[in-house]
Amino acid sequence: MKQPFVYILASQKNGTLYIGVTSNLRQRIWQHRTGAVDGFSHTHNVTRLVYYEMHDSMTDAILREKRLKKWRRAWKIRLIEEHNADWHDLFDHINA
Repeated sequence: MKQPFVYILASQKNGTLYIGVTSNLRQRIWQHRTGAVDGFSHTHNVTRLVYYEMHDSMTDAILREKRLKKWRRAWKIRLIEEHNADWHDLFDHINA
């Protein structure tokens, strides 16, 4: 079964951020890490999973992604640090 997620990747603590949405978090993060898809995250080496949240539907996830992308950078950093103060890579902790 597919599970909608919104996620934030970072290049490093307080580094470049990337916000995305997916129905298969583990696979999508692997794609970012291996450079399987060209784009912003590949160009800027944004591969560390620092935040994610599950949603009931893809519609809800996409809406949340769009809202987060409009947030000020300081708000995004606060969101990350409320859940992951040390900016640990959460990839090994996901069971998606």
